[in-house]
Amino acid sequence: MQVYRGMDIGTAKPSAAERAAVPHHLLDLVPPDETFTVARFVELADRVIASAAERRVPLIATGGTPMYYKALFDGLFDGPGADPAVRTRLGGIPNEVLARQLSEVDPAAAARIHVNDQKRLIRALEVYELTGQPISSFQTEWSDPKPRHRALWFGLQWEREALNRRINSRAKSMLASGWLEEARRLRADYGFLSMTAAEATGYGHLMKHLAGHWGLEESLEQIKIDTRQLARRQMKWFRRFPRVHWLAGDLSIEENTEAVLRLVFSEPRP
Repeated sequence: MQVYRGMDIGTAKPSAAERAAVPHHLLDLVPPDETFTVARFVELADRVIASAAERRVPLIATGGTPMYYKALFDGLFDGPGADPAVRTRLGGIPNEVLARQLSEVDPAAAARIHVNDQKRLIRALEVYELTGQPISSFQTEWSDPKPRHRALWFGLQWEREALNRRINSRAKSMLASGWLEEARRLRADYGFLSMTAAEATGYGHLMKHLAGHWGLEESLEQIKIDTRQLARRQMKWFRRFPRVHWLAGDLSIEENTEAVLRLVFSEPRP
């Protein structure tokens, strides 16, 4: 979500000082009313990685979306292209109905896709309609193929209660830092967010408040709930990655940095 210009506070985008101290890539690429696909991300990230390799500059790929990591390091599955007519029709169906339909034709995918994840529900049903085959038959997501890029993987692991407290505190802090004003500017400048930008947790809740549908406290509480649910889903995905070195989130930055550096410098050079 940090590819979107103007979506800074709600995506925890690096500050100007952080970006001045360390070069960052793939930030502020497109306006928030433009769709941004995982395929485009992989294409642009591949260019950054190739350029850094030529200059022998190390990179850190950081973020929170497992599907994008999977696509970048293991590739995208070979499925059919998008069909706008199918997507428009499915987009008018409630998520609960989409989830039931998917469970009938592709139970494996239905078990993996959350009922609130409209984009993936639609994609799974679209693939079935266009090919007659379930999307799970195309995907070999966790077969651990040879990685597209060489990397060491690290993840921060938190106890659930501690993580929930941090999520709740973070949501309040972002509001105090001007998140609502940021959402108001986006609404005034663009009118709407693209299908992908609208999936950024919290922005849709604040837009509902600005439209008069929810009170601010109600929006904040729902942001906390949905972020906690998102964190649980993401951790389930990340635990399926086979190469992650898990670090305790409650250790100090210095302790975890030392652990990372020990592994980095013990890794055989290519």
